[in-house]
Amino acid sequence: MHIAVAGNIGSGKTTLTTLLAKHYNWKAHFEDADTNPYLNDFYDDMQRWSFNLQIYFLNSRFAQVQDIRKSGMSVIQDRTIYEDAHIFAPNLHTMGLMTARDFENYFSLFQLMESFIGPPDLLIYLRASVPTLVSQISKRGRDYENSIRLDYLTRLNERYEAWISTYDAGKLLIIDVDTNKFMENKEQLGEIIDKINAVIGGGLFDVQDIVSAPKKVKKIKA
Repeated sequence: MHIAVAGNIGSGKTTLTTLLAKHYNWKAHFEDADTNPYLNDFYDDMQRWSFNLQIYFLNSRFAQVQDIRKSGMSVIQDRTIYEDAHIFAPNLHTMGLMTARDFENYFSLFQLMESFIGPPDLLIYLRASVPTLVSQISKRGRDYENSIRLDYLTRLNERYEAWISTYDAGKLLIIDVDTNKFMENKEQLGEIIDKINAVIGGGLFDVQDIVSAPKKVKKIKA
């Protein structure tokens, strides 16, 4: 089983991935952030390094999905390849931080890679407001994130909401991070686990929390 956690910068993806991996004894695949050789340069000069950064992430996540499918294990993944292609890269292009030539080259490569992989069995989307994102980014204290602009986070949030509203590749669980403080509250983490159990166990679930591919999964009101 392949479970993936999606969400904006600072939404709590790595924390939730870690907690769920421990609870279910799933193998965790984390986003290669702290060892990414382009991140510091990117936040200092986004226009110069945007294409390099996105190609690095694309390659890294494609390799992750390949490993996940070959492993035969239940795996939870921190961020998906789809977020790079549908949110981060087009956002950089729209902001004038990636040229049309580079974006077209990037997206063509993504489409080729996409033809070799399948979507996760369950996508968990962490929805968070910009103030929540800023607060959580500040708490973790990564130097290269100090220069992230509010307008950049806002644009990413808008793209996340647009993407998730049309997602129909498989099962989707939406967690509101503004109200569910799973990082500090074990009971609220338990609420997430209960919802995951309902999905992967084939039980009932609330249509407000789970959005599924219309032809693949029947929606049931709990």
